[in-house]
Amino acid sequence: MLIFDAHLDVAMNAINLSRDYTLSVEEIRRLEQEKEVTRAGGGRGTVSYPILREGEVGVMVVTVIARVDRPGNPLPGFSTSQAAYGAAQGQLAYYRAREAQGILRLLTTRGELDAHLVEWERDPQNTPFGVILSAEGADPIITPEWAQKWWDDGLRAVGLSHYGVSNYAHGTSTPGGLTDLGPALLKEMDRLGMVLDTTHLADDSFWECMDLFQGPVCASHQNCRALVSGDRQFTDDQIKAVVERGGVLGQAYDAWMLYEGWVKGETSPEVLTQEAVVDHIDYVCQLAGNSLHAGIGTDLDGGYGTEQTPGDLDTIADLQRVPELLTKRGYMDQDIRNIMHGNWIRFYREALPA
Repeated sequence: MLIFDAHLDVAMNAINLSRDYTLSVEEIRRLEQEKEVTRAGGGRGTVSYPILREGEVGVMVVTVIARVDRPGNPLPGFSTSQAAYGAAQGQLAYYRAREAQGILRLLTTRGELDAHLVEWERDPQNTPFGVILSAEGADPIITPEWAQKWWDDGLRAVGLSHYGVSNYAHGTSTPGGLTDLGPALLKEMDRLGMVLDTTHLADDSFWECMDLFQGPVCASHQNCRALVSGDRQFTDDQIKAVVERGGVLGQAYDAWMLYEGWVKGETSPEVLTQEAVVDHIDYVCQLAGNSLHAGIGTDLDGGYGTEQTPGDLDTIADLQRVPELLTKRGYMDQDIRNIMHGNWIRFYREALPA
């Protein structure tokens, strides 16, 4: 089963953890354990290029991520937007370097996506991984006018904020709306044809974005507040709003978004399995009334490893168990294909420029 994962922080880990994704997951873990790399899931990662191929993850949305540090923000960042821009450009350079090796293939148009899918179906063992570039947090877009440069560089999706306040919006753990620059960036994204990723937006920022932005909307790695409380998850009304705009919501694998009362660093992964992810997939499908708006957006290795994933997941290849779990819940083959790849393919086929 082809898998389209709508959120992976590959360059962040390759650079910040000096992680060589060409190695096996086991070898990456061994090297990081020897070096006593414990931050951000060091020594417990779940993703590498060999295991992505084993798991048939043929298309991914990959990120550039660099925050600006501001008083009260829950996570650290850079001192200026210019520094954040430089860091994010370095992550883009990593993807381009892997593209030159024939490992990755940046997909910036509908035609490139379609051609990649044909080639992957014909030869999944040797075709480069197809990747669509997204910014998780918009601080690297120094001013709204810089969106054009990023578009020319291949950026196709943007989330306005991550944790805390960005130049443009309030994000996770920081209630509030758009900043003075937010509407101008949304207008520029509309002009260019960029996708708005609503993941991580604070509630007020979310609704202001939905009112102002006219282009394609999704939520790359987003779970359901009805199942797990907290502002990191979406309310039913937010889920319905994305559905009504034709968007897709990718369900995430970060355990604190899957298990009520999870305490980071204390709760054991053994308290949950991938059934919890399927709970969120099913919840989105029930709200939508069909299987056309749920997808996969794992966020695996997004600052954590197996210490903070479902207990039955060792690597990203274990996503191949999800179809069986969906079958047991009565989902038909076409529904399962929609969820595992079809919905994201349809969304980006419509969103990307011709």
